[in-house]
Amino acid sequence: MLSVSDLSKDDIILLDGAPHRVLELHHKKIARQAATVDAKLKNLLSGNTASRTFSSSDKFEEAKVEKRELQFEYSNRGKYVFVNPEDKSERYELMEDDLGEERDFLKEGLSISAHFFKGEIINIELPIKVNYKVVEAPPNIRGNTVSGGTKQVKIESGATINTPLFIEIGDIIRVNTEKGEYTERVKKSE
Repeated sequence: MLSVSDLSKDDIILLDGAPHRVLELHHKKIARQAATVDAKLKNLLSGNTASRTFSSSDKFEEAKVEKRELQFEYSNRGKYVFVNPEDKSERYELMEDDLGEERDFLKEGLSISAHFFKGEIINIELPIKVNYKVVEAPPNIRGNTVSGGTKQVKIESGATINTPLFIEIGDIIRVNTEKGEYTERVKKSE
């Protein structure tokens, strides 16, 4: 059991029978009152976030969440298929709605971390930075580049990313998957 004072960011606790990830914690102590903790929590089953206030006497059970490395195989008609890289016959399917924004950055062969609760995938984590090939880009526009202009390009996963004007079709770019932002050009198209 964890007490409120033991909680830290990214802990996973059981609350109302569901695993919740602690996103933020704020300890408050007001004169002549018991200390409280304001917490922002994400329900890993539903994906909803909520704010809760706990007293210093509250206790929590740690959620038994297992983390495994999986590989994204393919998607078809709203189903996303992941496999164990050591045993491709071990397959897991998630529906499009279960993934959230992570689905925008899934590409064939990408290694991800899957969190399991009671044998079911409840959450996936992508690597923070991933390289993608640019498949669509408007032509370069000469002119006012003093302001560091940007344009939207489409990457191989289907997501659109704002990039500098010099990015072209066929370039390999590195994207921060947490923020959905361009970080650098890895390789220029030939």
